[in-house]
Amino acid sequence: MAEYMALIMFGFVCLVLLAGYPVAFSLGGTALIFALLGNLTGTFDSVLLSALPNRIYGIMTNATLIAVPLFVFMGVMLEKSKVADKLLDTMAILFGPVRGGLGISVILVGMLLAASTGIVGATVVTMGLLSLPTMLKRGYSPALAGGAICASGTLGQIIPPSIILILLGDVLSSAYQQSQLNQGIYAPETVSVGDLFIGALLPGLLLVALYLLYLIVIAFLKPAIAPAIPPEDRAMGRGELLQQIGQALLPPILLIVAVLGSIIGGVATPTEASSVGAVGSILLAMYQRQFSIAILQEVMLSTMRITSMVFLIFIGASIFSLVFRGFGGDEMVTALLNDLPGGVVGAMFIVMLLMFLLGFILDFIEITFVVVPIVAPILLSMGLDPVWLGIMIAINLQTSFLTPPFGFALFYLRGVAPPELTTTQLYKGVIPFIMIQLLTLGLLAMWPEIVTWLPNMMKATG
Repeated sequence: MAEYMALIMFGFVCLVLLAGYPVAFSLGGTALIFALLGNLTGTFDSVLLSALPNRIYGIMTNATLIAVPLFVFMGVMLEKSKVADKLLDTMAILFGPVRGGLGISVILVGMLLAASTGIVGATVVTMGLLSLPTMLKRGYSPALAGGAICASGTLGQIIPPSIILILLGDVLSSAYQQSQLNQGIYAPETVSVGDLFIGALLPGLLLVALYLLYLIVIAFLKPAIAPAIPPEDRAMGRGELLQQIGQALLPPILLIVAVLGSIIGGVATPTEASSVGAVGSILLAMYQRQFSIAILQEVMLSTMRITSMVFLIFIGASIFSLVFRGFGGDEMVTALLNDLPGGVVGAMFIVMLLMFLLGFILDFIEITFVVVPIVAPILLSMGLDPVWLGIMIAINLQTSFLTPPFGFALFYLRGVAPPELTTTQLYKGVIPFIMIQLLTLGLLAMWPEIVTWLPNMMKATG
């Protein structure tokens, strides 16, 4: 009976979220309602709720999670400092002579913004406002333009310093320790956010390379849908071009190197590096002459709103997972995954499929805090590498962000797109990029070393 209550509770919270209620209150409220019902029916021991204060205190004192507001601050400040505008202008001049050059520029700028901000929604909206009108004006196919912008915007899911990797790192660290304790290992190894950042570098670059390859091939085969910019529209002297490249590209690249380089080089933890990024974003805004007290106040308010939302969801999810375990839901999921045909491969496939489908109705934060703590200890107990598992989950959620009809990136772009881009064209445009992401997932499944090689090498040399 208790296991069925866990399933009903999970289904009920999905319905409440679909109805549009706030996520944090939906998770926490549903859990408390079912805890009361369980107590009345004798299927839930309310004493378990006494562990809740300690859980909340653990969230509030978690040093790893300090990186969240700092990286959010960095991303919002860079958004306000007009970095994307200058990057797009410069890239368009550099790649303008090439067929598909604007599309290539969009992907590369999306990659740089992902490595600077880590916020998917902001990147998609910014790129949509800046580049979509230009691409349509230059004769690009609306479908190709919309697909490239959505795909480039979701790179913030996988390219460090991704907010999802920070949250996943914290959740997977607890899950990894739990799985080892369940196996009788009382001196458990750990997995850190830094490990996920390092593990995400090669898969992220592979994804960018495949995007670029697709754009180059499609522009070669169908030049009419991705034309080059006419020479008269990109005339600029060599000296002026070099100066613009230096002003637009050098500062954000230096900031990215400072943040990611300090983590990869072992000089700083992700939390410490996030403070470097926050201060660096202020200096970059000053350099771009886009800094003022009014902008700082706006950035701080936006950072506070986003961070409060994340932590409130974290608390709601903590209540949900506690009640779910109280009903024996984790034991039911363990038995289900262990009984699947195909062993660890079958279990991994079902979990990835479930997360992909849930990505249509839940944000990555809810999936990270609700689903991952339930399934990750079981999968890790089967011998999967925690870094590889984390990157597979991140790319999987990135794919669901793109997939019609519910992909969040599609909603973000649809909200700022001109009438020339119809919903049907947008759906058509993202399909090739979805296939590329599924191909990347397949490559990582066949060759996990693409993820694990760099973290293992860093540990061996460190």
